[in-house]
Amino acid sequence: MKKIIFRFLIFVLLLIFGFITYLSTIGIKTNAFNDQIIKEVKKINNQLELELDKISIILDPFKFKLVLKTIGVNLKNKNKSIKLESIKSNIDIKTFINKKFSLSELDINTRTIEIKNLISFIRSIEDNPQIFLLEKFVKNGYLIADINLKFDQKGNIRNDFIIKGFVKDGEVNVFKKINLSKINFIFSVQNNEFKFKDINLSYDNNDLKFPKLTLIKQKNEFLISGKNENKNLVLDNKKINQLLNNNLSNLKFESAELDLENIFSFKINNKYKIDDLKINSLMNLKSSKIVSSKNLKDFFPELNETIELSDHQIQIEYKKDLLSIKGNGNILIQKERDNINYNFLKSKTNLKFDTSLEIKKNPFHLNFLNYKKDQDEKLKIVILGIKNFLSNEIIFKDILIEEKDNIFEFKNLSLSKKYKIKSISMVNLDYFDNDLLKNELSIKKKDKNYLLESNSFNATKIIDDLLKADDNLESEKIFSKNFKLNIKIKEAFLDKDHLIDDLNGYLTFSDNEVINANLLGEFSDNKRINFTIRSTSNEKIITLYSDLAKPFVNRYKFIKGFEEGNLNFHSVKQNNVSNSKLIIDNFKVQEVPALAKLLTLASLQGIADLLTGEGIRFTDFEMKFSNKNELMKIEELYAIGPAISLLMEGYIESDDLVSLRGTMVPATTINRTISSIPLLGDFLVGKKVGEGVFGVSFKIKGPPKKLKTTVNPVKTLTPRFITRTLEKIKKN
Repeated sequence: MKKIIFRFLIFVLLLIFGFITYLSTIGIKTNAFNDQIIKEVKKINNQLELELDKISIILDPFKFKLVLKTIGVNLKNKNKSIKLESIKSNIDIKTFINKKFSLSELDINTRTIEIKNLISFIRSIEDNPQIFLLEKFVKNGYLIADINLKFDQKGNIRNDFIIKGFVKDGEVNVFKKINLSKINFIFSVQNNEFKFKDINLSYDNNDLKFPKLTLIKQKNEFLISGKNENKNLVLDNKKINQLLNNNLSNLKFESAELDLENIFSFKINNKYKIDDLKINSLMNLKSSKIVSSKNLKDFFPELNETIELSDHQIQIEYKKDLLSIKGNGNILIQKERDNINYNFLKSKTNLKFDTSLEIKKNPFHLNFLNYKKDQDEKLKIVILGIKNFLSNEIIFKDILIEEKDNIFEFKNLSLSKKYKIKSISMVNLDYFDNDLLKNELSIKKKDKNYLLESNSFNATKIIDDLLKADDNLESEKIFSKNFKLNIKIKEAFLDKDHLIDDLNGYLTFSDNEVINANLLGEFSDNKRINFTIRSTSNEKIITLYSDLAKPFVNRYKFIKGFEEGNLNFHSVKQNNVSNSKLIIDNFKVQEVPALAKLLTLASLQGIADLLTGEGIRFTDFEMKFSNKNELMKIEELYAIGPAISLLMEGYIESDDLVSLRGTMVPATTINRTISSIPLLGDFLVGKKVGEGVFGVSFKIKGPPKKLKTTVNPVKTLTPRFITRTLEKIKKN
């Protein structure tokens, strides 16, 4: 009997073990739980409908739970549906025995789902602006996800749900401006924390990588942080402008090739407003091209059409509206590469900048100071300043240019929004110029005015520019305020050979014009020079007297071998028209090509030979002329000398046209003509019998470089010529 009972118990145990083994491995299929699972799913959202096949039941003896699993499930809402790979759930055996069926956990495995269909399905359940925008932005892509939902005792989903999966071949188009394609990444969601790994995407044919990205939900906003690494990015001007969003409107980029590493974080609320943005970046700018400014041509004479940057290491940091950019690398402005360092700090109100440029073998000019860099020497430019966005003003706290012993320094140079000079606290210049002359000069601000002091200064370039200046050119108006400049210069060079001692006085500027001036200095041998300007409400009077005319006449390159003579200039400007008179007395000129040609054409070869040999002496030169805009009208130019006399009139229209006509008479003819005048001729030149009146009329016309000259002998001199000659003879 005992054996029978023992065998029965063994059989029962084996039967139970086999049943448990069968349930644990193979399980059974039934649809008895379908309605219960559908009800539990509806607790998630009562609009959801679940289509199930038979459910497989597998026993988990160690956890004392039943595992329910079904394959090939359709999740539907209205006319939208999502195909799921499987649904799996655990049921506590105790609740099952007590007929208190409830889901404690639900695992959902999706098939490959098209993301647009998924968004459309979600929108059919809950429609809001965020989902609507998401549906508009997302163009393509597929998703596979494993979802683990946990339920409390009341059947509600707990917050510790887990979603894992990956996205493949996604494409997003944001406002038709930024297109992201080939999007692939792995994701997981748990406890309001979204983690993304191995993100790869393509932007404008550039492959971008984000090793990790994290989103943490905090009330009504998300905290987003991550890192990205991008190699061999290539951007054209259109893409660069989209990214910069015109923040650097003064720079026009053509292209850029770079490597970029970013660590970033920011918050975004339910209205898509970004806040607390922080970015730390390391950029390797391999190459970039920027359209150069024509204004740089004055400083860099061999300026390229585009400026090229290469091998730049740049650190970028952004935090609370503060943008910091630090970098250095090669820059190709002209023919040879130079080196540049820069540091920018941008806030809401201003931009601080600290830049240094080292120029090696390239030229550099400061034309307004008559300076050119030595080609073989290094030159360094340091610029430190700030731009105020509210007033749009720029203050250069320090501009320093150094080359060997040459120094140019400008302190606190303030520019208006139209780039006109408002003020400057100090200028210090110590350099040798293109004429190898030493310049030592300082300008200091005193109240609203300035004091210029110098031991030695070459004024050649400034005088040349003043002679060519056009008051109507807006580009020449560099000052935004009126001021007085007091001048004390011990030695001022008019050119290499002419030095003025103790040049003192002042210049008063108003609306970028000198309205009052008085400068007085001395040449050697007690010869003096005086320059004045006096202005009233309707006219400006300019005078220049110099005991030496040569340093001023020598500036006109077509006159050579000018010697001796003094100069007296007087001009009155009224209603934008200048009426002037220039007188030069007792001088000799050796070469004037136009005059030599006239003499040759007039068959006065002897005088022409004299002009190119010893030179022709003139006792008087007087010119009356007027200027309006680019037109110079010569009312009368009269010159008389022992060998020849001239009377001329006409006009010169800028660099376009020259039109002159006049009379030229050898001195012997003048004497004979005047001697034939009764009584007056005897008194002036004695009783000499004239052989007839003879002179030459001429015309000079055409572009300055293609002048055509014609001459005609005349038998009778004009009364005007005779009158002017008599006036001069009487005077002498």
